[in-house]
Amino acid sequence: MPTTDFVATLFDGRSNPNKVTVAFTMAVNALKKGHSATIILMVEAVELGKPDATKGLDIGAPFDPVSALLGKFLEMGGRIAICASCLQHNGMQPADMAPEYAIITAADVIDLLMHAKGSLQVS
Repeated sequence: MPTTDFVATLFDGRSNPNKVTVAFTMAVNALKKGHSATIILMVEAVELGKPDATKGLDIGAPFDPVSALLGKFLEMGGRIAICASCLQHNGMQPADMAPEYAIITAADVIDLLMHAKGSLQVS
């Protein structure tokens, strides 16, 4: 996986829409500032890699709904990476995920974090 300037690592999924919203908001803002950005979905957050999984996640103003943030993020060149081990641990398969998302290993996570100029860990 190519390195990136900004990495947001997200551990919570639909059970914590506040954390999901903040992670996506910050990643979109990194792109707006001209940085490359990747969101890593780990632990329970891997469920967000399923197609349409962010629909309905909306904590209200001043934040945009997560599905809108995800659309902006991808449109602006952001990348979503999903932890392969976390998928397996949660009983999911790569085929369950949106095809445009990368499935990565623990070594890839380390490489992304070590080469990033900045990161946000949302756990």
